[in-house]
Amino acid sequence: MTRAEPRPAAEAGRTGTGRRRDLPAGRLRTIVILGALTAVAPLSIDMYLPALPRLADDLSTGTSTAQLTLTSCVVGLALGQAVAGPLSDAWGRRRPLMIGLAAYAVASLLCVAAPSVQTLIALRLVQGMAGAAGIVIARAIVRDRYDGVAAARFFSTLMLVNGLAPILAPVLGGQLLRVTPWPGVFAVLAGIGVALLLAALAGLEETLPPERRATGGVRATLGTFRSLLADRAFVGYAAALGLSFAAMFTYISGSPFVLQDVYGLSPQAFSAVFGVNALGIVAAGQVSGRLAGRVPLRRLLGVGLAIETAGAVALVAAVLAGAGLAAVLPALFLVVAAQGLVMPNATALALSGRPPGVAGSASALIGVGQFALGGAAAPLAGIAGPDTAVPMTVTIGAVALAAVAAAVIARPRIASPN
Repeated sequence: MTRAEPRPAAEAGRTGTGRRRDLPAGRLRTIVILGALTAVAPLSIDMYLPALPRLADDLSTGTSTAQLTLTSCVVGLALGQAVAGPLSDAWGRRRPLMIGLAAYAVASLLCVAAPSVQTLIALRLVQGMAGAAGIVIARAIVRDRYDGVAAARFFSTLMLVNGLAPILAPVLGGQLLRVTPWPGVFAVLAGIGVALLLAALAGLEETLPPERRATGGVRATLGTFRSLLADRAFVGYAAALGLSFAAMFTYISGSPFVLQDVYGLSPQAFSAVFGVNALGIVAAGQVSGRLAGRVPLRRLLGVGLAIETAGAVALVAAVLAGAGLAAVLPALFLVVAAQGLVMPNATALALSGRPPGVAGSASALIGVGQFALGGAAAPLAGIAGPDTAVPMTVTIGAVALAAVAAAVIARPRIASPN
């Protein structure tokens, strides 16, 4: 396998902390565009969550089958990252990104006319695979520019932008359902895909020059994957991120039915609750960004996982005791808000020290694990039907505990400043 050697920080235009010197205007543009690209997943998933019960009725299908339209999108997001990440290491970041965004817009438009739930499941798979390019390449671009603490700060800053997506998406979806049936949500997603394509064309420069790109084709990519999977720290932090995401995705998949069918919330009230929880992610992400550099990244990750686990345990206890919404909603808030501490720090720790020439492949493995675990967990939330919250809460508790175990495995044997 032949790869260009990583250049020293000063040579790459970075300061001694690993942070690239960006002009303020260029940095703001980059934050907005990369944040919007990483928001493809919550936009694709969350915007039509309020429509899931109606979609199940219209397509004459059950709860678990309707949730497979979520799962197929998540599986697509995982598979697409496994393709787009290595391609971006070999071709540069821009070309695979533009192809993916164009395909995402087309697939979203085709979802509008899906005649059956089976067709919609297939189209959602394609939509997810196409949209994955924006997610994986955005992470790789951050690694091209930053490392370590600086990367953690930048990922936290991105949450100001992509954190708005889970806040606004279900609210927008709920309001769209007032004036359009559920296919209208996918028409809006198609428009968002076109807007992202135009923004990336106009505002993102190439961050991986030809001399730093990977060579060697598929064999070299597989070799990179093998070396990453043999790295205990990388696997541990990636697994902690993926399992933590699985806890949140179980909530995403199960909460439309649990909060609306079990606890009686309207689509609009559900959207409001969902938005408040997502606002917790944004707030925790900004706290994380301010503390990065003063508090070790592993400690910030540990605090996030502890909050998530405490919320999961409280949630299981509340549901089993029949305590009602007054106990369920605060526990869900803790589980979701904790992602603002877990995501940026786990991602930065997993990518830390990786040369830019393998950043796309490393980002791809992180994404594959994240969305594969999330996709596997989603159907479990509705396995007993729409009239019970127990499967959702037990699944959240189990994967939250597993995320803590993965983070423990990732800890270095010798102390380091991160």
